[in-house]
Order: sequence, then structure tokens, then C-alpha cells
Amino acid sequence: MTDSGKKWYVIRAISGKEKKVKQYIESEINRLGMKDYVSQVLIPTEKIFQIKDGKKVSKERSYLPGYVLIEANLTGEIPHIIENITGVINFLGPKGEAPAPLRQSEVNRILGKVDELADSEEIINVPYVVGESVKVIDGPFNSFSGIIEEIYEDKKKLKVMVKIFGRKTPLELSYMQVEKE
Repeated sequence: MTDSGKKWYVIRAISGKEKKVKQYIESEINRLGMKDYVSQVLIPTEKIFQIKDGKKVSKERSYLPGYVLIEANLTGEIPHIIENITGVINFLGPKGEAPAPLRQSEVNRILGKVDELADSEEIINVPYVVGESVKVIDGPFNSFSGIIEEIYEDKKKLKVMVKIFGRKTPLELSYMQVEKE
């Protein structure tokens, strides 16, 4: 906690609209001059990488879909103002009671996890499954087709069984070298 009286709260938002909700909250804070009461609005996100059309594409997705974190001193009309912002469902906590702040240990865990995800190596979303038919699109075995035998997520490779000269031959290929048939 940076300022006295400010605690972290969780806001339930319409899933998929977290960025819009954050923008709306920040613009309301500026418009109404509530910067003394609300210091941070945060959407925990993680960076993921996917393979699309043989190209590695990075994408950011919400680590806690449908939730927005806010560091604030919820006094007076502040909770009511925030709950009436477009896309906000309510504060997380018992219904009909004042919003419940997160424990400091929870905040540290969430913020630590977000920092860890930002600093971590790439997370690859494997678009293939064992037993799926694929076509080799790069390398010396270009245009051969085969079946995925194993997926090595740690090495970001696949073991594909292709038929070469009538014999099944295992190939170890990167995700970028194959596409679904």
C-alpha cells in the first residue's frame, strides 16, 4: 500500500471488456478529480504466443478474465460512482455490504504473479494435438504429410511420423515448420 487509507479492491467487469472498463474508470477519475482517492487501476495480463499460418504471433490476454483491480480509498460516494461506470458489474464481496478489500498477501501474490508473467519466457499456446495430421511446410521434408506422435512443449517441437520412400520416419520439427492439414 502506498498511501494511507488506500487498499486494493476487485471489481467484477463484463468479461472481455476489462480494458474499456479501465479506460472508463480512469476518465471518470480525471473528470471528477478523484485522483486523491483512486491511485491505480490494473488489469492483470499475460503475454502468450500462438502459431498462426506458420508465424509466431504474440497476444496479451487477461490473467483474471472479468476482473479489474483498483487501489483506492473508498469513502463517501466513490464506490457508488465506480459501480455506475459502464461495464462494471460490482465490487467483489458480500452483497449489500461495503466492498471487501484484498488482504495484502493476496495483493502481493497477484502483483507478483503479474510481474513474473511479464518477465517470464514466452508461453506458447500449442495449436496441435497428438494424432493430428499435419503437412511439413519448411525444411528438407517440405510438402510431406504425417501424424503428430509427440509434442515437446519445453523444446517447442513436435515429433511427426512421415512416410518417406514407403517407410515411416520420425522427424523432430518446430511448430513453425508444420501446419494443419
